[in-house]
Amino acid sequence: MGLKRRLYDALAPEARRSGLSMTNAAIVGLVILSFLFLALETEPTLQAVPAWQKTFHIFNVGVVIIFALEYAARVWCAGIDPDYRGLRGRLRYITKFYSIADLLAFLPELLLMMLGSGSTLLVLRVLRLARLIKIARFIPAFEALGAAVRRASSLLLTSLALAVTLVYVAAVLLYFVEGVGGVQQEAFASIPRAIWWSVATLTTVGYGDVYPVTPLGRFCAGLIAIAGIGVVALPAGVFASAFSDELRERELSSLRSELEQTKADTAEETLDE
Repeated sequence: MGLKRRLYDALAPEARRSGLSMTNAAIVGLVILSFLFLALETEPTLQAVPAWQKTFHIFNVGVVIIFALEYAARVWCAGIDPDYRGLRGRLRYITKFYSIADLLAFLPELLLMMLGSGSTLLVLRVLRLARLIKIARFIPAFEALGAAVRRASSLLLTSLALAVTLVYVAAVLLYFVEGVGGVQQEAFASIPRAIWWSVATLTTVGYGDVYPVTPLGRFCAGLIAIAGIGVVALPAGVFASAFSDELRERELSSLRSELEQTKADTAEETLDE
């Protein structure tokens, strides 16, 4: 078996029927460790210690090098799959969603190291979150999650439109009740300002920094808060139903595959006898 084939078997999740290869398991562990270091890097007490600064630097350089080599290896051995052979196939591969995520997992950090650590460039570190997609590639639950979102996309969009409409109507209502006809609170002096209260109320967060004080305003706010419970619960119910249906279909598909394999094995044993 050639080097390219061994790399393909080690790196491509589709090359294995079940479980993770040791290489991919190490990549998942490295991604998780990189998020831990990202959190530690923001701690001022650790930033002030030279030993920790050196540790962070060495770790980040190592991660960038490993992910860059992994990306290059994935592109190189992708040709094992007939769909990605040749120049056009490679171009098709590097424009895939997961391939772009692999590129973002190291390229922004590499640019940061090459160009310096200015305050503007430090914003590139937020792109480390693209490394989460590297983990999603290896976890079937994430694929089922995406399939459930696609299944319920129309209903979720309908729920979102309803929520946005209610937020705007609530803001307009409280603007006229509290901002114009009430005590003219600063927080309700305009519809854009009232939208903050509307969002906090309809999502049942209720920070308490903004609230109506007039009797009519409180009455309207109560009705809006009750309506908000249904608006928040609706997309959650839609998504839960779609996710449940998706898992059920996947289980049935798996059972059918196992049954067909069992029948094939039984038929083969019968022929051998």
